[in-house]
Amino acid sequence: MPESVSDLGLFGPDSVSWRVHREPILALAGLRALYLQSLHPVAMAGVAQNSRYRDDPYGRLNRTGIYISTVVYGTTEEAHEAGRRLRSIHARMRAVDPRTGVIFRVDEPDLLRWVHVTEVESFVTTAKRAGLSLTEAEVDGYYTEQRRAAALVGLDPSTVPGSASEVADYYAAIRPELAMTKEAAESALFLSAPPMPYRLGFTPARLAYLGVAATAVGLLPAWARRLYGLPGLPTTGPAAALSARSLRLALKAIPDRILHGPIYKAAMLRAAAAGTQFV
Repeated sequence: MPESVSDLGLFGPDSVSWRVHREPILALAGLRALYLQSLHPVAMAGVAQNSRYRDDPYGRLNRTGIYISTVVYGTTEEAHEAGRRLRSIHARMRAVDPRTGVIFRVDEPDLLRWVHVTEVESFVTTAKRAGLSLTEAEVDGYYTEQRRAAALVGLDPSTVPGSASEVADYYAAIRPELAMTKEAAESALFLSAPPMPYRLGFTPARLAYLGVAATAVGLLPAWARRLYGLPGLPTTGPAAALSARSLRLALKAIPDRILHGPIYKAAMLRAAAAGTQFV
């Protein structure tokens, strides 16, 4: 069997990662992660000083989506090559800590770990609250699997939370470092009302997006909403979960051939050729 067919990547059909990441609701999870990440002053400074997220938000979103899809569904070599490219980009980036004036590298382990944890926690939490059936053991399995993704960005997997309890401990430890800064407020405002593509800014699409953004904020941990000064939004708690479930059901009505891109489709073909059924 050719290596390109037998190579099912870092995770494969039996992984929790394949189950979680085929969920289109992860677009909502990605937005939730960005709201979370903005609350880290140093990480936010790194983004603000190196990223063109205001000028090209959809390009950045597309590149991030391609990277994550490659890591999860690409071949082993494709995943490692994506990681090498990302590490090379990060290695050249520097920023200034707005609180101390100290220059720092954006690929410092503490910053990479923050981004990784907020992403994977947002992915699995949002998927589960939107209705994906996952046991506690499967959630822990997802975190453990995603240590492989953490290694690709340059982290020592042993320093990355590998279970739900370890993620909770990580959040508890890092919360004193988080704050609602000017950069965080500007980022949150941009995330809540970005420029709409295809001249959709004055159409019902704007209201639909606002509803999605409100759901993403409602799905944040209570401590994160408190930092934003939004502890008791009508969209929090059960209402946010209900909105996420409704959105997931709506997205699942769209055919896979439209929802999923070429990287996912290639993975499904390799799995089928290898005689492995992914359900």
